[in-house]
Amino acid sequence: MVGGGQMGGGIAEVCAKAGVDVVVVEVSEELVARSRDGITASLDKAVDRGKLDASGRTSALEHLTFTTDLSAFADRDLVIEAVVEDLAVKTDLFGRIDAAVESDTAILATNTSSIPVTQIAMATSRPHAVVGMHFFNPATIMPLVEVVSTVVTDQSYADRAAEFTANTLGKTVVRAKDRAGFIVNKLLCPYIFEAIRMYEEGFASKEDIDAAMVGGAGYPMGPLTLSDLIGNDTMLAV
Repeated sequence: MVGGGQMGGGIAEVCAKAGVDVVVVEVSEELVARSRDGITASLDKAVDRGKLDASGRTSALEHLTFTTDLSAFADRDLVIEAVVEDLAVKTDLFGRIDAAVESDTAILATNTSSIPVTQIAMATSRPHAVVGMHFFNPATIMPLVEVVSTVVTDQSYADRAAEFTANTLGKTVVRAKDRAGFIVNKLLCPYIFEAIRMYEEGFASKEDIDAAMVGGAGYPMGPLTLSDLIGNDTMLAV
C-alpha cells in the first residue's frame, strides 16, 4: 500500500482484517506514525462498536508493516497506490514502484478517482500490469470498488484484481473501461457541480438543495453536503 492517509489507511485496514499481509509505505517517519495511529484508532473504534472482536484487532495489526522504503515491495503480488490526486506525483511514483517490484506477475494498481489509468500506466515499463482499483471513502465501510482496465491492460491482471477484491476483501466489484471518472465520478461530478451552480446563482439555499435531493430523490445526503464530505478541493481537482 503506497500512502497511509485517509484512503490508503482505510484500504490497508480492509486488507489486514481480511488476513492479507500488508506493507504500508509513507514518505516520512512522521507520516508512518500517523498512519499507524490512524489505523489503530479505527480498529479500536470498530471494537468499541461491536464490529470487530479483540482477537480480530490483534490479528489485523499483526498483518501490518509500516516503512518509508519502497524496496519493501520487492516481493509483493499487488501494490495499490493511494496518494494525492496529482498526475505528476502519481507518474513519478509509479516509475519508482515499477523499479522496486521484482515479480513479473505483480499487479500495480492505482486508487485514482478521476485520472485516466492509461496516463499512469505509461510511466512504467509494464503498462499491461497496471489497473485501476478505485475504493470509496471510507474504504472500511463503502462496499464498492471499481476495477478499471486500460486498452493495454492484460485482462488476466484485471481479472485477478477483481477476484481478490471480491473474494478476499468481500467487496462488490464493478468493471469499467478507462476514462476520466470511470463510472461513479463520471455520473456523480456533474450532479454535484450542477448543485453548486444552483447555489451560486442564488436559485435555492444550500439547505433546501440538500433537503430536496434527500427527501425528493431518496439520496442519503444532499449534493453539497456530499461535496463537503469528499472535500471541495478534491472535487475541484476531479
